[in-house]
Amino acid sequence: MFIQTETTPNPATLKFLPGKVVMPEGTADFRDAETAASTSPLAAKLFAVPGVTGVFFGYDFITITKDGADWQHLKPAILGTIMEHFMAGAPVMSVQESAASEHGEGEFFDEADIEIVDTIKELLETRVRPAVAQDGGDITFRGFEKGTVYLHMKGACSGCPSSTATLKHGIQNLLRHFVPEVQHVESV
Repeated sequence: MFIQTETTPNPATLKFLPGKVVMPEGTADFRDAETAASTSPLAAKLFAVPGVTGVFFGYDFITITKDGADWQHLKPAILGTIMEHFMAGAPVMSVQESAASEHGEGEFFDEADIEIVDTIKELLETRVRPAVAQDGGDITFRGFEKGTVYLHMKGACSGCPSSTATLKHGIQNLLRHFVPEVQHVESV
């Protein structure tokens, strides 16, 4: 098994590509070992590597966030953990993470704005999320209120130094161009 790695715009995050489907549907974002232990055997094993502070699963990649530790010391242990897990045929998730959080749960917007929200979601799905996934992260819609779009940033995007620029200059400009009702974009 050959696992590729890619850098991300976030220097504290590295993207691992195992050459296999990691999450067939949705994504999973773990920010602590306790949450990982109850939901994902693979995430729990990755948190056991000293220095790992975040684990994110996308369709065909795993994004790892570290503390101040050096990648040259962490990378071999992470690669070994991922390889051992997939070679054993163990499941990535012990319980299926609810896809409801991806599609509707926790969203807020006025029902009168449903057409605007549908357009925003379509733009996010077709233009933003694929680009963000290339960098090892994900962005999901959370709400629309008084001209402001609220988005949830996950994986490499969470805590990335360039995420504010991506939000304000990239996503905000894109949404404003196609949806005149959008005035601002904020991260939640």
